[in-house]
Amino acid sequence: MNESTLAEPQVPGVQLPRLGFLGTGWIGRHRLRAIAASGVAEIAAIGDSSAAALHELNGFAPDAVRVASLDALLAQPLDGIVIATPSALHAAQSIAALARGLPVFCQKPLARTAAETRQVIHAARSADLLLGVDMPYRHTDAMRVLRAIVQAGELGDVYAVDVVFHNAHAPDRSWARDPELSGGGCVMDLGVHLVDLVLWTLGFPRVTGATSRRYAGGELLVPGTRPVSEDYAVALLELDTGATVRLACSWNLPTGREAVIEASFYGTAGGGAFHNVNGSSYDFTAELYRGTSRHTLASPPDDWGGRAAVEWVTRVAQGERYDPWIEGLVDVATALDGILGR
Repeated sequence: MNESTLAEPQVPGVQLPRLGFLGTGWIGRHRLRAIAASGVAEIAAIGDSSAAALHELNGFAPDAVRVASLDALLAQPLDGIVIATPSALHAAQSIAALARGLPVFCQKPLARTAAETRQVIHAARSADLLLGVDMPYRHTDAMRVLRAIVQAGELGDVYAVDVVFHNAHAPDRSWARDPELSGGGCVMDLGVHLVDLVLWTLGFPRVTGATSRRYAGGELLVPGTRPVSEDYAVALLELDTGATVRLACSWNLPTGREAVIEASFYGTAGGGAFHNVNGSSYDFTAELYRGTSRHTLASPPDDWGGRAAVEWVTRVAQGERYDPWIEGLVDVATALDGILGR
């Protein structure tokens, strides 16, 4: 399916929400295409500070207005906005859009720190607008079925969790390696998914303690020294349920695979795991463990990449307002602050 095929979804007799998209990098384009292909919204405006980036989208959504700034995007008649810009901009841009009365779907992380995260969520709550954040692994079939197993108590009391995200490649965007712009290195890029999956699966217990060791180029980073983006981190999180979480994430670790992505939950009645297949960043399976036996709960194929964005705009179209469930991201951000020693 090519871009022009996706450009003008039609739902006869239905007034589709008019969406604006800010940021046209890889992730922004992917979410734009997923929403367009779903037919649940009209692509009304596309914003990017790069004229070249906008030019590359000339064959896509030809009726969408092209603008060069957030202010110009907010001046358009919109029903919601999707933000996929550098992390340092997320909080201020989300707050600006919410202040204009627009529901927001933001690429992760919502903000660089817990304090910034609270500010955005306060703005959404005050405006009574639906705020969504792109935490895509929640929307994989494998993770959904594993969470259902945990929530149903089939593992008993979960007391140990192991989560891992090693990516053979580091981001190619210069801002991603600047802790002032990104909020951190691999912890903010990859660890945010791990912490979110743990807390979301367990019903957002409180993190009562966090210890970590972070490295850059094999060198241990000492707290209190000049900020450097880590490319390897290990952490231990303590939860108020009594459970312990072991976390590891990295860029460029020589694992012999493109990626290692795993979330394993161990309880008094059994275990369960979510993990990628053959080093893939897209294919996942879920398994249930009873002693030395295992049972597959979910397996590929699963087209999950744009599912979170489509779900958000569907809820916007249905008139949904602020959802307090988003407040769990404050707990995620607080845990990340602890791992990053701030």
